[in-house]
Amino acid sequence: MTRRGKYPAEVRDRAVRLALEHRDEYSSEWAALSSIAAKCGMTTETLRKWVRQAQIDAGGRAGLTADERERLRELERENRELRRANEILKAASAFFARELDPGPPR
Repeated sequence: MTRRGKYPAEVRDRAVRLALEHRDEYSSEWAALSSIAAKCGMTTETLRKWVRQAQIDAGGRAGLTADERERLRELERENRELRRANEILKAASAFFARELDPGPPR
């Protein structure tokens, strides 16, 4: 059994797993963490840090559910598409401004 700090790794892993699996069953993330931390005999802040680190280690952003991460990816993709469209519109606008500009009077 390995230990990292005050709690055995098994306790840490179980608490994090419970928090990630059951947080949607509570009114808020803090309520879920508070309840699960109390059941596991630790502070809410300790569990919150462990959950955040587990999410980061898994390659996600801390504090986001799987649905939120998917929505974030969709929004980032949409943002990239809008930026590309904006660049195309800027180039087209500059082109037509040159084409329609009568130039200096002669």
